[in-house]
Amino acid sequence: MKRHPRTRSLSRILPSVFQGQRLPSFIFATLAIILFLFSVVKPDNMQSVRAGVTDAFVPLLVTINKPIQGVADYTRAISGLAALQAENTRLAQENARLREWYQRAVVLQSENESLQSLLNVKLPAQHNFVTARIIADSGNTYAHTVLVLAGTGTGVTKGQAVLSGEGLLGRVIHAGNRTSRILLLTDINARVPVMIEGGNVRAMLAGDGGYLPALIHLPPDRELQEGQRVITSGHGGLFPYGLPVGVVVKATGKAGWTVRPYADIDRTSHVRVVNALSDPRLQTEP
Repeated sequence: MKRHPRTRSLSRILPSVFQGQRLPSFIFATLAIILFLFSVVKPDNMQSVRAGVTDAFVPLLVTINKPIQGVADYTRAISGLAALQAENTRLAQENARLREWYQRAVVLQSENESLQSLLNVKLPAQHNFVTARIIADSGNTYAHTVLVLAGTGTGVTKGQAVLSGEGLLGRVIHAGNRTSRILLLTDINARVPVMIEGGNVRAMLAGDGGYLPALIHLPPDRELQEGQRVITSGHGGLFPYGLPVGVVVKATGKAGWTVRPYADIDRTSHVRVVNALSDPRLQTEP
């Protein structure tokens, strides 16, 4: 088919921008130039046009912004949840550290009180001692012994007297390099030479597996009274003279006398191991 001669002439005259896909771009560019010139010449009128266009597009902008705002809110919520979880983890760790410090403080307070109680018993000037912590007991109904954290490495030897904060607790029966075994006054094998104050009555304190060791080898002509103070006599050189032991108590259900020890193993966590004198004749007594 042949084109009309006029059509061919128009296609030659019209610029190429009016043909094909470039036409819309040309139209928008022309409108933009016209609006720009109009805003320069009459800016007040352009403000009203801009406001009208903005108002017209508000519903569209709100619709488009809704999903974007929802995504932003969701992202903030997720970020906030992660921050809360991190904060919760940090607080849990801090709480665990505080509990650990609290337990340490309780232990230190208990040890401090136990060590201060050791100052109640005064030793003669010629004696020195080693402070040790109780780490275990025998757990046996008949064997009354405890294990302390001190041994030959710190100067502990077999036979030394052991004190709590209140009085005599027992003596060392075995000394290792780092630990020692203490035989308590209440053990059936315990024997301690003692003296009852208020009459200088000498006797032997003998454990029987109970809580109140018995007084044996008492002079037959000496009468005792409950509440009299009992101390070590120093005979034999095993125990220093004058260590507080307990008070005299009438034996229950049988004849004789017993002693209620000052030292209570259930309330003792630290002890003093008294170094024995190299020469027992250096012991002093009134």
